[in-house]
Amino acid sequence: MAEVLVELDRAAGRLVAQLVAGLRDAVREGRLAGGTVLPPSRQLAAELRVSRGIVVEAYQQLVAEGYLLSRVGSGTRVAEGLVATAAGAVGATADAGSAAPPRYDLTPGSPDLSLFPRSAWLAAMRRAVSTLPNSDLGYGDPAGVLRFREEMAAYLSRVRAADAVPERIVALNGAAHGLALGLRALREDGHRVLAVEDPSGDRPRQILGISGLDLAWVPVDDDGLIVSELRKTAATVVHVTPAHQYPTGTALSPGRRAELVAWAREVDGIIIEDDYDAEFRYDRDPIACLQGLGPDRVLYLGTASKSLAPALRLGWALAPAPLAERLRALRKETDLGGPILEHVTLAELIASGAYDRHLRGVRRRYRERRDALAAALAERLPHWRVRGIAAGLHLLVDLPPAVDEEVLTTAARAHGVRVQPLAPMRCAPGPPGLVLGYAGLSPAHLAEAVRLLHAAARSCDAVGPASGKLIRTL
Repeated sequence: MAEVLVELDRAAGRLVAQLVAGLRDAVREGRLAGGTVLPPSRQLAAELRVSRGIVVEAYQQLVAEGYLLSRVGSGTRVAEGLVATAAGAVGATADAGSAAPPRYDLTPGSPDLSLFPRSAWLAAMRRAVSTLPNSDLGYGDPAGVLRFREEMAAYLSRVRAADAVPERIVALNGAAHGLALGLRALREDGHRVLAVEDPSGDRPRQILGISGLDLAWVPVDDDGLIVSELRKTAATVVHVTPAHQYPTGTALSPGRRAELVAWAREVDGIIIEDDYDAEFRYDRDPIACLQGLGPDRVLYLGTASKSLAPALRLGWALAPAPLAERLRALRKETDLGGPILEHVTLAELIASGAYDRHLRGVRRRYRERRDALAAALAERLPHWRVRGIAAGLHLLVDLPPAVDEEVLTTAARAHGVRVQPLAPMRCAPGPPGLVLGYAGLSPAHLAEAVRLLHAAARSCDAVGPASGKLIRTL
C-alpha cells in the first residue's frame, strides 16, 4: 500500500478539489505508478486530518476520470497504462520515433482492453476444460471443434438472424484471417475482380490489396454501398461492412441489401460480409446480418476481437457449403486448425449466458463514452458535422470544406491529441474529415481531449464559421 505526499491548504478551502489535484499530479508525474494500491479512504482521511467523505469523493472523481480503478475486495489502485511525459501529461505509450506520446489517443480500432471479463473467462475455461474429451486435445477438425461450431451456429441464428448450421462454420484466427483465406479460395476458383467500399478501413485494405485480385472502388452514401455503381464494374466479389460501415458508420439500407444479393446471383458472385461492430448499437434496433438474406451468396466473417480482446485471435466464418469446405481444406493445408481450448471456452461463455451479460455491460460503457464525445464536440466545435454515431466504437466528423486534414492532424498532435484523418481511407477525393474512436477513454478524458482538439483547430483556423449548429446524423 502506497504513501504519497499530498499537501492541503486548509485556508484556501475546497479540500476535495485540492486532494483530487494532488493525487492526479502524483499519477501524471510518475510518483504513483500504475497498479499502486492507495490507502483505504478511512486511513488516508486520518493521515490528512480530514473527513472520510472528502477522501471518498476525491477517489470517486479520479475513478470517473480514469486515473484510478476501484473494485470491491481489491481496494483502490492507480490505473495501468498511464505514463508520465516530460510535460507531466497522461497518455499512451510513445510512438516509435516520436519525442513525446499524445495525452489522448482518439484513433479508432481497439476496444477498452481493461473491460475484458477475466473472471468470467477463467470460470468458463475451467468448466470447458474439465469436461473436454481427451480426443479433443488432438489436432481435431481443421474447421474447429464441433462444440464451438454448434454453439456459434446457434448464437448467430439467435442474435444475427443468420442461416447457420455447424457444417458451414469454420473457426478462424480473427476476421482478417478469414478474409485472407476467403480471398485465396475465391481467386483459385477463378474470380478476378474484387469490389471495395470507398472509403474503407486501413487493415482490410492491406489484405485486399495483396489478394491477387484487381480492385474496383465503389462509393458509399448514406444508404451504404451504391449497388448501381457496383454494377458498372467487372467485379464478381465484393467486400462490405453492412451493419456499421467503416468509417462512415452507415448501415446498408434494406433496399440496397436486396439489390446487392440480387447482383451476386446475377453475376454468380460472392459477397464478403464483415460484420464489423455489429455488437455495439445504441440508438437503433438490431440489424440482421446480410447472410440471412442470401446464405448461398454470402461469406460471413465475425470476430471476438472487439467484443472480448484481439489477443484471443478468435474468429469465425459462415459460408456457402462449397466455400466452407474450401476454407476447411485451406486450414488443414496451412495450419492444421486453431486453438481448441479458446474455442471451447468461448462456446462455454456463450452457452452460460456470460457472453451476453458481458456485451450488455460494455455496451453501456461505450454508449456513455459515445455520448460524452458527441456532447463535447457539439459544445466546442458545433460546425463539425458528426455522423455514424448510432453504433460502433467510433464516429465520423465532416470538417468545414476549407479545412486541411493534414494541417489539423499535425496541430492536434502538437496539442497532445492523436486523431485519424479520413483522406487515407479514400480512393476518390472527398470532403475533409476525421475518424474518432472513443472506446479507450473515460468520459472526462474525452471531454478534455476535445478541449485540446478545439485549441488545435483554432490554431489553424479549422473551427468553422462564426455561427451555426451541429448537424448530427444517426
